[in-house]
Amino acid sequence: MGRKPALVVALALTASAAAAHDGAHEEVSVFAPLWTFDPWVVVPLLVSATLYLGGTLRLWFHAGVGRGIRIWQAAAFWTGWLLLAVATVSPLHWLGERLFVAHMIEHEIIMVLAAPLIAAARPLGAFLWALPQDWRAALGRGARSGAMAASWRVLTDPLVATVLHALALWAWHMPLLYNAVLVSPAMHRLQHASFLVTALLFWWTLLYGRARRRGYGIAVLYIFATMLHSAALGILLTLSPRVWYPEQGAFAALCGLTPLEDQQLAGLVMWVPAGLIYTVIALVLAGRWIAAADGGAMRMKRV
Repeated sequence: MGRKPALVVALALTASAAAAHDGAHEEVSVFAPLWTFDPWVVVPLLVSATLYLGGTLRLWFHAGVGRGIRIWQAAAFWTGWLLLAVATVSPLHWLGERLFVAHMIEHEIIMVLAAPLIAAARPLGAFLWALPQDWRAALGRGARSGAMAASWRVLTDPLVATVLHALALWAWHMPLLYNAVLVSPAMHRLQHASFLVTALLFWWTLLYGRARRRGYGIAVLYIFATMLHSAALGILLTLSPRVWYPEQGAFAALCGLTPLEDQQLAGLVMWVPAGLIYTVIALVLAGRWIAAADGGAMRMKRV
């Protein structure tokens, strides 16, 4: 499979010439920080951080630290936020534009690490607390309106949320769309936004929506379904005898990889590490489901 994986990162961070998004070559200084400061990425990150920090401090000032927003939720949000920043702003993003395995790591950080942490934190409450009271009231009325409430009920159905997330994953890895991402910054932004939004919807629905009210059993089912279909895509990438995205192969040679080996590594990332994370989360929720069922059985016996 080529040289050690650590060499891939080392070469990427010190390369003097690398393949650009459009397949041409661009000069990269050895001392270039390689950080990406795209306003379409940086501004939402800064706005969300400001709103969450302001809302948390205001709520804790009025209600006390840990009330309304628990300390573990704040920790989950900031961990997820930092992971998003790593995936979209750090040198990993620069490398992901040129090396498929790095791009896949970026995607998995967004969908399988950052999204469940942010969803578990339930940040909307903190965001609202950061706004003036009149704005909070207006947004609350809008959310309770018939059209918005009906749309939210549909989107947070466990099956709908799971299917939307699956469609985003598979559609963006089809060669036609993925190759468009490699030559269009706008398509690249849209790809990441769709991964993040559908992943947040998926995880929120399973953690706090109707799946939770049904006892987490449905959540476990849909997490395993997602693990299986994402693993299937990873297996296809790993075992395919041909390169799916030739435009992303130019940089692989500088890292001691052929384009096909780069694709195989990317498939393995989607298949194995991501599958393990899905499995761990599913087992945690299954444990909570069993514990809740046992608690209910004990209460019935006392009655």
